[in-house]
Amino acid sequence: MVPILLVLLLALILFGAGFAVKVLWWIALIVLVVWLLGFLMRSTTTTGTRSRWYRW
Repeated sequence: MVPILLVLLLALILFGAGFAVKVLWWIALIVLVVWLLGFLMRSTTTTGTRSRWYRW
């Protein structure tokens, strides 16, 4: 009985890790799209130079 429970627990942990990794990939993709949009839509100042949209 114990080996079956350990296998089921291992399967549950691996399924949870796989789901978390997939969610993290989607979050990374959304952040990349937001960053690219901010990079491409930088506003220009009155002198014609391009300003940074981020602080670092």
